[in-house]
Amino acid sequence: MSMERRIRRSARGFTLLEVMITVAIVGILAAIALPSYSYFITRSRIIEATSALGDIRSQMEKYYMDNRQYLDVGGSGKCGVEALTADPIAAFNANASRTFDVSCDNVSATAYILHAIGNGPMTGFEFRVNETNAKTTFAVPSGWSKPSPNDCWAVRKDGTCG
Repeated sequence: MSMERRIRRSARGFTLLEVMITVAIVGILAAIALPSYSYFITRSRIIEATSALGDIRSQMEKYYMDNRQYLDVGGSGKCGVEALTADPIAAFNANASRTFDVSCDNVSATAYILHAIGNGPMTGFEFRVNETNAKTTFAVPSGWSKPSPNDCWAVRKDGTCG
């Protein structure tokens, strides 16, 4: 009879108190980890946009070396790389998972400005680079700071650059 009682006791499972303590511990861990994970994801999206700006800027310089101007030689008024068969701006913007839109503005024969403007979860961010490789953080959402002096792309909330 005592053996049967021991078997029944060991097969009862968890008490309500044990389950509640486990849920509380998991909740505390999630409350600590989720903001850190979200911040990490935001920073990786910024790096994706600034890398695209750097790549496209490099292609603009190659176009300039070949054509001696940043404007499309076909006379469309666009940035030269936008007229190429493998347009890097269109290729970046065609990515369905993108969180930034890249555009080329204020283009002339000797100057241009590339913009990366955040959308979706990255709304509020805007980064720029021009023909002299002057990088600026044009806009950041609330809770973020622009770098001072504003001569780089901010990749952290405190405005430090990467």
